[in-house]
Formats: sequence, structure tokens, C-alpha cells
Amino acid sequence: MDWDKLRIFHAVADAGSLTHAGEALRLSQSAVSRQIRGLEESLGVTLFHRHARGLILTEQGELLFEATRSMSKRLDTATARIRDSEDEVFGELRVTSTVGFGTLWLAPRLKRLYARYPNLKINLMLEERVLDLPMREADVAIRMKEPSQADIIRRRLMDVNIRFYASRTYLDENGVPGSIDDLASHRMITQSSDAPQVSAGKRWLEPILAQDHQSHLTVNNYFGILQAALHGLGIGALPDYLPVDFPDLVRVLPEEESDQIPVYLAYAEELRHSSRVSAFRDFMLEELAEYRKQRRE
Repeated sequence: MDWDKLRIFHAVADAGSLTHAGEALRLSQSAVSRQIRGLEESLGVTLFHRHARGLILTEQGELLFEATRSMSKRLDTATARIRDSEDEVFGELRVTSTVGFGTLWLAPRLKRLYARYPNLKINLMLEERVLDLPMREADVAIRMKEPSQADIIRRRLMDVNIRFYASRTYLDENGVPGSIDDLASHRMITQSSDAPQVSAGKRWLEPILAQDHQSHLTVNNYFGILQAALHGLGIGALPDYLPVDFPDLVRVLPEEESDQIPVYLAYAEELRHSSRVSAFRDFMLEELAEYRKQRRE
């Protein structure tokens, strides 16, 4: 099969337009159209339905696009590995993490990684959805559970507990609760029940929130809960890695916390020798060592 025709087919299928694909490939629309017709003739099938609004893949076209998409991702991986150098770390590294951990712990520490590798380009993708590492939706993942996919290298970085925190100002004005029952007279700030969150935190909070609380604020991520707690709105349920960077947080009810939540670093087996991945892994381990030291002080 003609690789050049496959490359052009992939661009057209991805863009949904001969014109847009031609612009991306720096080819005329007629040249792109000829290549597509030639590919269809060689396969003996129709790959696109032509409509006034653009091109739609046929069933056979969908099958071929799935194959070219997989090929494209593997070529990207091979290119990344070829470009990696033992002495230099550069190029794009796609890192995925949850919104809370990525925003509140990871992003503030990246300055030190860039200071060491100024030519690194990090694409930080913060979402609760688990991206597919073997399919190269991301290069490195930080996950709040052990990855179950095959062909994944994983390393347990730390354990997190969800605990209760409030600002000093709030506690001075509203008093310090001495028991779970006392929380009923305070405004609680927690994740929304329907928000994506780790099961350990949700299980821990459910019986507590079943009480008839005086007031309640729900937020769909920890960044919002943190901001509300720091500004004295109430008592927030937050990860225990935050007080190192936010010393104004005061722990409430020290005997109460969720079960441990494991935090894993993971990447595809085929990126084992990537210098960018190795640089990020080593950076994470160094930062965690410093974080644990600050936590003990």
C-alpha cells in the first residue's frame, strides 16, 4: 500500500475536508483529491461520502482511519525516542493529572524543572478522565489509583488522605469543633456528590454529610474548596499535601481522615528510554523528597 497516499488519507480524515488537509500538507485540493481517488481505486472501496458540508468516512474509511491513527501515534513515539538525547532534554512532554493535584501541587513546582531543562515543552492536561497511555493520549500520567493497563511502567509516589481544614480566621470567629457532631453547626465545603473524585474520599464523607448541617458549599474540584476555605467560608475537605504550601490551613478534628489514596506515576513501556520521561520522573522524586522533608519540619 502506498504510504504517501495513506498519509494524505489520514490528513483528510482528520480534517474532514480536502481543502483543510491540502493546506496542512501544502498540496493543492486537486492533488489531494487525486491521491484519495487513487487509494480508493487500489482498495476497491469508497472511503468517503461526499457532502456539501464536507467529507464523512464510510465504514471502510473508519477502519482505515483507525489503522492510520494508530500508525501515527506509533510514529510520534518513535520520533520522540529518536530525538531524545542522553545529554539534552527537549521537545514536548504531555503530562496528565487530576485537576486538584496538577493545579495545587505539581504546577507550582514546575519552575524548577524548566530551570534545569529550558528547552522542554510541557503540555499539562488536567482532567479526571483516565487517558490511554499505550495509545499515546499522554506521555506521563499521575493517577490517584494504580493503573491497570498492560504495558505500563508504574511507580507509587506517595499516599494522600482527605482531611478537614479551615482558616485561622474562620476558627477564631466560629470556634473549633471538638467532634463530628459539632460539624453540624459549621458550613462544610466539599466536593459535589456527582463530581468525579476518588472513592476513598467519597466513602469517608458520606456518613458525615448525612447529618443536617447548618450550611453547605459544594465545589467540583479541590482548587475551589481550597479558595473557599482560605477565605473563611467554612471547613473544607482537602488533600493532606496542601498545608506544606498553604500554612494558613489549620487541621480540624485530627483523628478524622479518609483511607489512604495512592498516587502513581505511570508511562508506557515504549517510553522507558525517553530522556524527557526520565527527567520528569527524577524531578518528581526529588520534589517529593523535599516535600516530605518540609512536612516533617
